[in-house]
Amino acid sequence: MAGIRRPVAVIIGMMGAGKTRVGKEVAQMMNLPFADADNEIEYDAGMRIPEYFEKYGESEFRKLESDVVLDMLEDFDGIFSLGGGAPMTPSIQEGLVRYVASGGKVVYLMADPEEAMERANRGGGRPMLNGDANMRWKKLYKERDPVFRRVANVHVGTRGQSPQAAARKLMEMIDQRIVHVTGSTIEPYDVHIGEGVMGQLAQILGSKPVKVALIHTQPVQRHSDRARTLLRQAGYDAYDIIIPDAEAGKTIEVANGIWQRLGDEGFTRSDAIVGLGGGAATDLAGFVAATWMRGIRYVNCPTSLLAMVDASTGGKTGINTPQGKNLVGSFYTPAGVLADLKSLTSLPNDIFIEGLGEVAKSGFIMDPEILQILEDHADELRAFDGSAFLDSGLKDVVAELIEHTVGVKAYHVSADLKEAGLREFLNYGHTLGHAIEKLEHFRWRHGNAVAVGCVYAAELSHLLGYIDQDLVDYHRSLLESLGLPTSWNNGTWDDVLALMHRDKKARGNKLRFVVLEGVGKPIHLEDPPADAVEEAFRRIQQ
Repeated sequence: MAGIRRPVAVIIGMMGAGKTRVGKEVAQMMNLPFADADNEIEYDAGMRIPEYFEKYGESEFRKLESDVVLDMLEDFDGIFSLGGGAPMTPSIQEGLVRYVASGGKVVYLMADPEEAMERANRGGGRPMLNGDANMRWKKLYKERDPVFRRVANVHVGTRGQSPQAAARKLMEMIDQRIVHVTGSTIEPYDVHIGEGVMGQLAQILGSKPVKVALIHTQPVQRHSDRARTLLRQAGYDAYDIIIPDAEAGKTIEVANGIWQRLGDEGFTRSDAIVGLGGGAATDLAGFVAATWMRGIRYVNCPTSLLAMVDASTGGKTGINTPQGKNLVGSFYTPAGVLADLKSLTSLPNDIFIEGLGEVAKSGFIMDPEILQILEDHADELRAFDGSAFLDSGLKDVVAELIEHTVGVKAYHVSADLKEAGLREFLNYGHTLGHAIEKLEHFRWRHGNAVAVGCVYAAELSHLLGYIDQDLVDYHRSLLESLGLPTSWNNGTWDDVLALMHRDKKARGNKLRFVVLEGVGKPIHLEDPPADAVEEAFRRIQQ
C-alpha cells in the first residue's frame, strides 16, 4: 500500500534483555529515530502501564498494545522496540509475519537469563513479574522463547556484552539482507547476506547437534578458524576436515574419506555439517550431509562470490566423475546459508570476477535490474580489491547483486527443487560451460566457462530466430566489460558435442538447451538443428 512506512528493525526479547537501551544505541549509530512500544502505549492510554494493568487487566492491555504495535508497523521508519509479551499476542504475531514478508527484520535480542533477570528486577514496574519475580521470569521465558525464535528472522546473543557492543552487533545484523527460500517440497531456510553474518552459525545449527564437522579447504583457513571458534564457543564438538581446493575436492575418494571420518568420530543423525569455502566445497559438504545416515543437518558458509550466488543455495549437491561434472549427487537443502561479506576480503581479483559470470546469467534469464547494476558499476567490479572492499561503496553494490541473484535462484528452486522443468533455466550457458570445464581439466573456472556458454546460447538463439543480433552483441559487451571471457578455442567440435550429450538436460540421444526469446524470457530448446548447434560453436571460437 502506498504511504506505508516500515520500521528498519523491530526488537523483541524477554524483560530485562535490554531492548530499549540497545535499541536507542543502535538508532543513534544509524542516525534513525527510536520508539518504544511501552512508551507509545502509555501516551495513548494517558497513564503508566502498571496503573492500566491494575485498572483494566491484562486482556484489555493486550488489545491496546496490539492496536499500538500494528499502527507503528505501518507508520514508523526507525528502530522499534516491543514489550516483552507483545509477540505472544496472535494479532501482533500476524503483523510481524507480514512485516518480515515485506523485507523487515524482527530481531530477537537474546540476553543471558541471569543478566536479564537482574536487570528486570532492578528496573521494577513490571506487572508480569509480580510475586516471585525470578520464578515468574523463568516461567515466562519457557513459554516465550520458542515463539520469539519462530517469529524473529534475526537472532542476536548479547551475553556479557555492553549495550554499545550489543548495539554494534545488532547494527551488523540489521544491515544484512535476507532471502527466504521456500516451496511445497522443501523445508524453508534463509540466505543471510552481509558483513559478520557468520556470527549466526550456532543459531542456524540449533541446539540438537552435539558434533559438527567443519568441511573446508586450506586457502580459507582464516575464515574456517573463525567458524571453528564460533562452534566451540557455542558448545559444539567441532571436527576439522580439510579437503583439496576447487574441483579436486569433489570426488568420490574425498567423500569416502569424510564418511570414514564421520564413522570413526561417531556422528549420528542428530549431528551436523558446516561447508565453508567455494562452490566445490559447499557442493561436497552438502553431498556428504545428504548421504550420511540418509541426511543430516548442514549449513553453508560460502567464501567466494560464485559460491554465494550459486552453489551454496538451492540444495543441489554433488561430486564429479571421470565422465563429467556433477553427474552424481542429490537434491538436499541446507538449514541456512551465511554469505558473509567479510569472506570476500581474502578473494583474489580473478576469483571474484569469475563469480560475475553466474550473476550476469541470472540477469539474462530473469532479472534485468542485475544487468543494469552490472552496467553501472562494471569498472568498479572489474577492479575489485579485497583489501579495500569493506570500506568502499562497492560493498553495498555487491550485497545488492548477491541478493538479486540469490532471489532469482530462490524463485526457480522454490518452484522446482528437483530440476524437472523451471529450474533448468538456471542452466543457461551451462551446457557448453560444463563441456569447457571438462576439456580444460577444470583449469577454467566455472564462472568463466558459464560466461562463454551464455554467449554460445545467445548465438544459438539468434541463429534460430529467437533473438536479434543486438542482444548477442550485448552479451559480449557486458561480459567483456566485467573482465569475463566471451570466446574459447581449445577443443574440437566432436569432443564438445560428445560432452554436451552427457549434459544432465539431455534426454536420450537428443540435446536440450536453455536459450532466450529475450532478456528475462528463457525457453527450453530440444533437439535443435545440428548445423545451428555447430555454427554457434564456431562463432564463440572467433
